[in-house]
Amino acid sequence: MINNKKVVVVLPAYNAAKTLEKTYFEIPFDIVDEVVITDDASRDNTVEVAKKIGIKHVLQHDNNKGYGGNQKTCYDYALTLNADIIIMLHPDYQYTPKLIRAITSIIAEDVYEVVLASRILGGGALKGGMPLYKYFFNRVMTLVQNILMGQKLSEYHSGYRAFTARAIQSVPYHKNSNDFVFDNQLLAQLCYAGYEIAEVTCPTKYEKESSSINFMRSVKYGVGCMITALQYFLSKKALMKFKIFDGLK
Repeated sequence: MINNKKVVVVLPAYNAAKTLEKTYFEIPFDIVDEVVITDDASRDNTVEVAKKIGIKHVLQHDNNKGYGGNQKTCYDYALTLNADIIIMLHPDYQYTPKLIRAITSIIAEDVYEVVLASRILGGGALKGGMPLYKYFFNRVMTLVQNILMGQKLSEYHSGYRAFTARAIQSVPYHKNSNDFVFDNQLLAQLCYAGYEIAEVTCPTKYEKESSSINFMRSVKYGVGCMITALQYFLSKKALMKFKIFDGLK
């Protein structure tokens, strides 16, 4: 715990057997109380590795639910553990767990309720091997999203995030997509609900074991992000209503 707040790390996993152990043993267990891994019907031995290294909470989908569907299971379960702070970390070792202590302290000290680890701040993305086309579209999309959503984030596309349980519970995340655009929809919901978002600089590693989506899936994701930002804008202007913002003010 940190400041008497229970910290739960959730690992949405798919074919993470090669990197899970390395990720897990860098988690700072002096402040992290529980680790939850949800295996999204992997084709490798992710579940066996998780049990071997001692992860207590190992969940497994019988059928692949997608990246967003996987996160829904993660957050649902973390809330049943009475988490106060939830850290979402990819188990592919693209992001270092060593930042958990810094990220968590921001929330534990009641400074912000949502924190993103940004690959863009400090130039970590290109240094870590992010493909140039992904970096370019990340910057273009982030610019458009900031304009439409009235924010000043360095990126919306990091897979390393932390939330208070209150923040997660206050938005209808089950109405979001089960695909990769879930991440952006969740951020849009949190912004819509009035949460300010902090960012910390994060180095990143693009290695052959790290998960990645192909070009066509990237295009689909990018279109989904733009649609989400436009829906946010139209909803805030009371021009149209969209289900992902139902009940939010």
